[in-house]
Amino acid sequence: MRQLIINADDYGMCRAANTGITSLLEAGAISSATVMTPCPWAPDAIATASRGGYDVGVHLTLTSEWEGYRWSPLTTGTTLRDAAGYFHADSKSVEEQADPEDVRVELIAQLDRAIALGLDPSHADNHMGSLYGLATGRDFLTEALGVCAAYGLPFRLPRTLDGMGLPPELEPFAEAAAARADAAGVVILDRLWTLSFHQKEGETYESFKAEMIELIRALRPGVTEIYIHPFEDTDELRHIMPHHAKRAMELRVFTDPEVRRALAEEEITLIGWRDLRDRQRAR
Repeated sequence: MRQLIINADDYGMCRAANTGITSLLEAGAISSATVMTPCPWAPDAIATASRGGYDVGVHLTLTSEWEGYRWSPLTTGTTLRDAAGYFHADSKSVEEQADPEDVRVELIAQLDRAIALGLDPSHADNHMGSLYGLATGRDFLTEALGVCAAYGLPFRLPRTLDGMGLPPELEPFAEAAAARADAAGVVILDRLWTLSFHQKEGETYESFKAEMIELIRALRPGVTEIYIHPFEDTDELRHIMPHHAKRAMELRVFTDPEVRRALAEEEITLIGWRDLRDRQRAR
């Protein structure tokens, strides 16, 4: 059986994120979302998710990448901050400078804030992959998996790199990370897929849609997550990031009749992260 989770990242980052992601949750076009609790629009996102009973987790955040729009740690950990006091702008800086205990305490604070705001989190994942060690090989999976185990939450981590377009020699690292998750009792994915966050040269909505349909038709047996960043293309968003047009494409794609038809024709079963959380907590 091919099971698919469609997750919207960066809920709570800004108003354009909230209006876009909420519209897809209301339409049932996506399975879930993950909220960035250090960001200013997180309370609005969590209030909406709580009212609607939506499947929403926490997007564990250790980076703040936009030059003119920044956010800071919830805790006092100095190794998590740049010279201006914000999160580091990239994952490499996190991997090189963050103290594991600072990371652990910050992850707990982000989950606790979400819960205090009224969220019943379905899972956790990670903004910009800063916990995975992809830039330098120094990861924070011990901290992330320990926190997820304590809160009874599954975590975004694939068992295999199959379909991700990464060098096959990296496969043993995925297998080792999956073994660590299993040892911690944390449920993870079989596969994690996405498309480029940036608008490629000459890319149009139609070419992006065709690429997404191709991705759907290539799904393998097991549980796969496809994650997107569906934002409204507003004046606010245009001031934050250069890739606003691609975010608008991502907002359209899973309500597009052709994409919905592909999901039906391929007999893909849509599930949510709550389903995986239930499996983990039943063990």
